[in-house]
Amino acid sequence: MNKVLVTGGCGFLGSHVCEYYINKGWEVVSYDNMTEYELGRTGYNARKARLHNFHFLQSIGVELLYGEVEDYTNLREVVNKSLCDFIIHCAAQPAMTLSIGDPMRDFRTNVVGTVNVLDIATHFNIPIVNCSTIHVYGNGINDQLAEGESMFVRKTPTISETDPILQGFVTPLHASKRAGEIYTQAYIDTYNLKAASFRLTGMYGTRQFGGQDHGWVANFAIKTAMKQSITVYGSDKQVRDILYVTDAVKAFDAFYNNPVPGIYNIGGGMKNIISIRETLVKLAEIMGIKQDITITDEKRKGDLYYFASDIRKAKKFLHWKPEVDNDDGLERLADWVKENMEVFKA
Repeated sequence: MNKVLVTGGCGFLGSHVCEYYINKGWEVVSYDNMTEYELGRTGYNARKARLHNFHFLQSIGVELLYGEVEDYTNLREVVNKSLCDFIIHCAAQPAMTLSIGDPMRDFRTNVVGTVNVLDIATHFNIPIVNCSTIHVYGNGINDQLAEGESMFVRKTPTISETDPILQGFVTPLHASKRAGEIYTQAYIDTYNLKAASFRLTGMYGTRQFGGQDHGWVANFAIKTAMKQSITVYGSDKQVRDILYVTDAVKAFDAFYNNPVPGIYNIGGGMKNIISIRETLVKLAEIMGIKQDITITDEKRKGDLYYFASDIRKAKKFLHWKPEVDNDDGLERLADWVKENMEVFKA
């Protein structure tokens, strides 16, 4: 029987990776430090929210191990004992705002932790996917945009892996995630590690505890359901391609089956672009709730105003493409939020 190790397995993305491989009949090990740090400004009961995914994974038979990716010795011992066939590295500090507030924590988790996982994967010859982000492109693209009637428009509609990176305002998150990509490439080139970095964009879905720091689609869904005020920074005409989480998970399996090393955009593509305004309108319609929305002139450092992934490379080499459209995905998210209202209370 195959076995997968998922770092950050109790997080949003990690929990879906674990569920996917359990359903495939694999043995699954989650390695997570159960931090409540990123939930600090959500307004939820952080402990209750953090345990939600833990209890779900426990119920479906995932082996749950506590540990820090920064702890090389412990992580290596776990990998040595697990004899896994695949590592999916989801553990991360995910938010620009939090990286600005604590750059050293961001560095330890996203750089030291990633190098540790890569080095251990190399020692045991285990294929690995490192989770990066489209934020490594930077927000310099904002300068190329013209504000249209309903969204921001760009001459070149999609951004590919060959486009310039780190353009515009650079935060510690940009630096740490790009460093993870560089180290992944170094281990590919130097040690022939079967590895890839996925530049993930706009992920959303069930078991996502979105807040003002990250997870904007889930944040809007939760605030709508809870009838709480919603703040939009800069403009509601910002546009992203969004990706339902189960599609992201299938991309990992696509790499396992087609291990072509490199960097890949993993996003919704032009098929799934949507503005903040359109997202809010759809959520209000699905839930039947009138929203209290404030649009502020304040712009957050490093924010992108437009992004649509060019996913042709992933289609060509991984034979992967997104399947869940925005309407279906937003309904799934809204249903989960409505079923778990107690979790979002302080």
